[in-house]
Parts: sequence; structure tokens; C-alpha cells
Amino acid sequence: MHKILIATVTAAAVALSAPTFARDREFEDIFVVKESSEVPTVVVSGSVVPFKEVTLAAQLPGRVKFIAGIEGETFETGTTLVALEEDELLAKRSAAYAQLASADAQLRNAGVQYSRELWSPQSANAPGGMGIPNLFDQMFTRPAEGFMGQRDRGAERSADLYASSTRMEQARSAMLQAQSEIRAIDAKLRDAKSLAPFDGVIVEKYVEEGDTVQPGLPMLKFADVTWLQIEVDVPASLARGLQPMSVLQNAATFDDHPEPVAVRVAQVFPMADVQRHTVKVKFDIPQGVSKPGMYAKVLIPDATAPTKGQQPVIPSTAIRYRGSLPVVYVQNEQGEPELRMIRQGKRLDNGMTMVLSGIAPGDRVYPNPGPDIMTRSRGQ
Repeated sequence: MHKILIATVTAAAVALSAPTFARDREFEDIFVVKESSEVPTVVVSGSVVPFKEVTLAAQLPGRVKFIAGIEGETFETGTTLVALEEDELLAKRSAAYAQLASADAQLRNAGVQYSRELWSPQSANAPGGMGIPNLFDQMFTRPAEGFMGQRDRGAERSADLYASSTRMEQARSAMLQAQSEIRAIDAKLRDAKSLAPFDGVIVEKYVEEGDTVQPGLPMLKFADVTWLQIEVDVPASLARGLQPMSVLQNAATFDDHPEPVAVRVAQVFPMADVQRHTVKVKFDIPQGVSKPGMYAKVLIPDATAPTKGQQPVIPSTAIRYRGSLPVVYVQNEQGEPELRMIRQGKRLDNGMTMVLSGIAPGDRVYPNPGPDIMTRSRGQ
């Protein structure tokens, strides 16, 4: 009954009677574009990224002497992933400990000298001798020197005590300097080893054992792939309709998992990109759906669309891709196929796809263009 109507009535009449599309009388593979009552959505492409990811870079120059494994191997928190040669640092550390021991000996010697000067001043005993000369010195020479103002033994004793205390302070400073050098060397020794900050896998290696690295050079990328996310750059007008923890049903598809899955808005970044004026958004995806680095598409509700029922729909099989750009083949006024770029929207459950721009209701679309149609379109 439906085929009879198609053969006897005009394409416009068939378009009014069909719920989604109509067949053209001349071409059985032509569909007349209709409008949809679905909520308009926008397809935004992005990439699958790990929940947590770090790039371990070299903190000091040296040669790589150890790498824990290869890409894909799993390691626990605290495992040494990369180690640099540390012979030079160990030698400097031994020299610093020797300086510390020398400073400690100087401090102990200065303390002994200070105690001796405090209880047995050198100025009280010199000059002098034994027997009669020493007695003569104590009874006549020293009183005469004090009377004539030539010598102040109290001032000499104070100077000797100050000199001894100064040597003690210098020894203490030398000890503190040696201890500081040891702590600095220990910090460099810790920097010579890159530890796993969390449980994860090696995603990518940038160096091999024996390579020479400089500070800041990336050595490997480490990630937690237990949970994955989709990272996309969303136009600012669409980002306003996304709220953290909200769930978008059947909104994401992947190259390695074409069936749509539900995603959850994990994070909406507070600042837009200053060049592209887009907002970065991350979506949580179910476990086991995809892999890091895979291409993904997310259907985001368009809260800025005029009204419902204004978006055209076409068969999903009509959409082809030139690189990553969706295109369709439309029949022009001369009856020839014409390539037209579209802005793809939500994929509906009835095998149709919403189109945000590029075509309008009433356009004639090839639902399943074959090689002959593509050749004719390129020949124009």
C-alpha cells in the first residue's frame, strides 16, 4: 500500500504523510528531510584520558642507569621507576661528612682551649720561669708593669677568652655548613630516583638506559587507567548547560566501542581558552569501555536552541566522513548528487540522526550513497 502511494503521489505529499521521511518518485534511494521533536544536541569530539596522569622529568643531569619496565606494566605506589647514576653525589656526600667530622673536632678543641683560658689564663702565667726568676717576675716585674701602665693582664685575659669563643663559633658554623651540604646532597640523591606517585602503569617512555638527561627532560609518562575520562573543549554557550555530576544518557561513542554509553560530567573548568573561547570539560565513562588516547564523541544538549521540533533529521546511514568532518550527499535542482558538509547532532533510536546545520527540512538526501554517487559528485 505504501509503495503504491509513493508511485502515484508527489514527493511533497509523501513527505507530509510519512512520520520521518519520504521516498522520491524518481529515485527510490532519496529521502526527504523531516523535522524532529527531540531535544537538540551538539556533537563535540574529544579524547579518552586517564583519571590521573603524570610526566616524570629529570631533576638533575646524569645518565639513566635503571628503568623499571616497559609500556603497559603496572607498578605500586613508591616503586622506583627511573634512577640516574649517583656516584658523583655519593662522593660529594662522603666529602661533606669529612668536613663535618673536621668541624666537630675543631669545636671540641676550641671548647677545651676556652675552658683552660677560663680557669688557667695564659696572661697570668707568662712570661715567667721556674724558681727565683719566676718569683722575681711575680714580685717586681708585674707590679712595675701595672704601675707604669705598660700591660693590662685583665684585658689580655678577656681578649684570649674572646678569641677562644670565636674559634668555637667558627667551628659551629663549619659544622652547620657541612650539615647543610649533606642535606642538599641527600635531596639530590632523592631526585635521582623517580618514584611512582600512585598505583598505575607506564604509558609512554621517552628515554632508555644509558641515555644522558638534563634537568626538565621528560623521562616517562605514568598514569592510573583504572578509571578513564573524556576530555573535550566545549563551546562556552553549551558549557552553561552542564552541571557537575549530571548524567547524559547514551551520549558518548568511541572508535573502539561504537555503541553509545552514558557519561557523567566530572569537571567543568572555570576558565575558558583565551584563543578558542571554549571551556574544557571532563566526563567520567564506565570501566572497560575504551582505552586512553582513543577518539570519542559526546552529544551535549543545546540549551541555546530556539525551540523543540526545529531540527532536521536524516538517516544515520546517509552520513559519510571526510577526515573527521561529517558530510552528506544531497540531490540538487538538476537531479545530481551534491556534497554538503553538516553539523551532526544526536543519533536517535529509530536509526535517524539530528542535523544542527548544513541541511533544512525538504532537502533530498541520499540515505546510503554508493561509489557511483560519490563519483558523480566529485565529477561536478
